[in-house]
Amino acid sequence: MGELAVVECEGRIVQSAGALKLRKAVTSQTDARIVVLELSEVHAIEGGGLGMLVFLRRWARDHNIRFLLFNPSKSVRTGLKRARSISEFYIPTLDEMSALMVYANSRYALTG
Repeated sequence: MGELAVVECEGRIVQSAGALKLRKAVTSQTDARIVVLELSEVHAIEGGGLGMLVFLRRWARDHNIRFLLFNPSKSVRTGLKRARSISEFYIPTLDEMSALMVYANSRYALTG
């Protein structure tokens, strides 16, 4: 949606195949200014998946893209806390995400 890309994730991000699929989905969003990972349906995440989130956060920063994790499931939050990485990520509230969607939609309507 214009400058905003939402990547919906589901299942498990525990092996390299899942992490590589996630990397491809996010790094293909080069026209976006904001990339949001919607993580409510991710039931398991382990080292490779956590490492990929850190990589993607760095990739986004290097490309001047905001990288947000939206609605991470309990298992994702637990994994991030265990890896002491949760403070490195911005996790918007539902209100913040709603405002962001309205803003992106209005910008898209003006240019689309």
